[in-house]
Amino acid sequence: MSTMNPAGNPAHHAGGDPAAHSTRRLSTETKSALKTTEFFIYLASVVAVLIASMVVGDDDGHADYFRADKAWLYIVILTVGYMISRGLAKSGSRDPYDDKH
Repeated sequence: MSTMNPAGNPAHHAGGDPAAHSTRRLSTETKSALKTTEFFIYLASVVAVLIASMVVGDDDGHADYFRADKAWLYIVILTVGYMISRGLAKSGSRDPYDDKH
């Protein structure tokens, strides 16, 4: 007597390790974040915002147009954009998986 599982395949009742019959992973989700150009562009952008905030000051009696709170707001916006771009990258691409550790 053979039973069917929800996928429609016959169930195996012969003993053994169920993990031994699991599917083999052939790909990872995406490349490592450190291998992408968007990561380095993100880092360069954060550094540029911090430098610009430091350089623009209140010289010659003018008000400080690029204060630290505005700089950190831009860094948060950059971070959210980076996280969204990584999420989109993970949703659609595949990178070959090596079983080497």
